[in-house]
Amino acid sequence: MRPTRPRIAGETVTVALVVPLQGPAGLFGPSCELSAQLAAEELNTAGGILGREVRLVVVDGGAPPERVAAEVEALVSLGAVDAVVGWHISAVRRTLAPRIAGRVPYVYTAQYEGGERTPGVFLTGEADTEQLLPAMRLLAEATGVRRWCTVGNDYVWPRATARAARRYARALGGRVHDEVFVPLGAEDFGPALRRIERCEADAVLMLLVGDDAVRFSRAFSAYGLHQRCQRLSTHLDENMLLAAGADATEGLWVAAGFFDALATAESLDFGRRYTHRFGAEAPVAGSLGESCFEGLRLLAALAQRAGFLDVRAMRSAADAGAGVAYEGPRGLLRLRGNHLRQPLYLARADAFDFHVVAQL
Repeated sequence: MRPTRPRIAGETVTVALVVPLQGPAGLFGPSCELSAQLAAEELNTAGGILGREVRLVVVDGGAPPERVAAEVEALVSLGAVDAVVGWHISAVRRTLAPRIAGRVPYVYTAQYEGGERTPGVFLTGEADTEQLLPAMRLLAEATGVRRWCTVGNDYVWPRATARAARRYARALGGRVHDEVFVPLGAEDFGPALRRIERCEADAVLMLLVGDDAVRFSRAFSAYGLHQRCQRLSTHLDENMLLAAGADATEGLWVAAGFFDALATAESLDFGRRYTHRFGAEAPVAGSLGESCFEGLRLLAALAQRAGFLDVRAMRSAADAGAGVAYEGPRGLLRLRGNHLRQPLYLARADAFDFHVVAQL
């Protein structure tokens, strides 16, 4: 065991953990909280961050973006938090980032559309600009799909990713024949299913959040489209498989940087520690929850490299030749600019679990 560093008495590093506690993404909010809690406890056992104990303050990232941004900005302005970490949708990030830019480090852990360059924002999540093209290529090679239809929630991540998907489909000799966007919290997917049927799609790109993806998958299967269409998602974890049910996961493929079924030494060890700490009945960590573990680990690595919890020092450390790196459940990861570089995988749903078929 590595020696622990002494803590500075009476000092803490207080982190605003911004994760969804309501709305469609509330489905995996508990796994986000538990994964971050495990990271904080393990950091504290090893001496904390710069010798200071890590303390989490949970903020509901599932509330409307303006409300989330106002709450977090108030905490920052009061000096109540030293950093912001968490999974929340891009609409929240885009509202929040300008309001705390350069004031405290902000580690955003969600997979997203790519392109974030706000000073002081560091990203651990998968960028769809990097994983979607190889995932679409492998799916086309494996199943022969060419006619795509995109179904997504109506906000920045699905719309930006849908634009990229049009280019990728053409590059692969196919085409996106239709795009359907629905509000967050949509209940009726009948019109979307009929449009998939009318355009004769043989593949659907699912860009739906949490419970919306669950309801869509159930409706998709009940409509019988699983018999003729494959589905590909960059936002889907084991908790969503469990919620959808085994009958709704046939022909479902997912691209991500982490799966509970990923058979690497690092992921297996993380799963063992997570289960030991929270029990076998705890929510599955999955890629979405586990991303919050990565967020805390990246914050600690940035602080250690910079020597301060200072945004400028962290940005300089990230831009330095040696860069910032750490080992975690996803293996040895290195920050390049403000984005964490990581292996990416394609998996096929198998009832309530995933079968990882390829590294992208």
